[in-house]
Amino acid sequence: MGKVVAVFNQKGGVGKTTTCVNMAAALGQKGKKTLLIDIDPQGNSTSGVGIDKSEVEYSTYDVLIGEVAARAILIETEFKNLSLLPSSIDLAGAEIELADAENRNRILKKAIATLVVEFDYIIIDCPPSLGVISINALVAADTIIVPLQCEYYALEGLSQLVNTVRTVKKEYNKNLELEGVLFTMYDSRLKLSAQVVDEVNKYFPNKTYKTMIPRSVKIAEAPSFGKPVIYYEKYNRASFAYKKFVDEFLKKQ
Repeated sequence: MGKVVAVFNQKGGVGKTTTCVNMAAALGQKGKKTLLIDIDPQGNSTSGVGIDKSEVEYSTYDVLIGEVAARAILIETEFKNLSLLPSSIDLAGAEIELADAENRNRILKKAIATLVVEFDYIIIDCPPSLGVISINALVAADTIIVPLQCEYYALEGLSQLVNTVRTVKKEYNKNLELEGVLFTMYDSRLKLSAQVVDEVNKYFPNKTYKTMIPRSVKIAEAPSFGKPVIYYEKYNRASFAYKKFVDEFLKKQ
């Protein structure tokens, strides 16, 4: 039985998609059969693994509205052991379309039930908001990884994020657990980065990863080439950091 991990933060611009893409790719490199599910209407995880969003015939939108089976739209990427359920801009309208659907918060969980036994890990890239789509991801997930940017405003959203997870756990998924908090865009030269890390460690004792993802131009460049940074520039410090993070993640399994 595979493990389903939702990468979630209600705040945008925290490195969520970058983490999804590189975590999934690094797990694949480690020999783990991995599925990346893109349910963010922006579709950045889809293009981030080299799939042209404009050429995707069916997406996770079609899965959520019941038009196609998840298995039917699986795409094998060019990267080792990495498959994709792609996104499309149509997902932007799914919130409204699913508003009156029966068991609307459990659609994704049901849709991927047969895939969970075929993959070692399923990584879900969530939208940076709390709506029906994100709740579907959190209901389908076993655990959550929270990417957290090392900036002051990241701290402001922590209590809201904790309340969100607590609500979803109480109402829809009692088994949901926090896998860990990953610090992103870390700059060791800035005192603020260290202060954010200290504060979050107090907030989430024993739940933060020791590995921190540094700021890197290569991280920004890689998506334009349709590659995870660990493939685009494998000797870059950000690539080493994501691989080290995945090693740390696997040791806790």
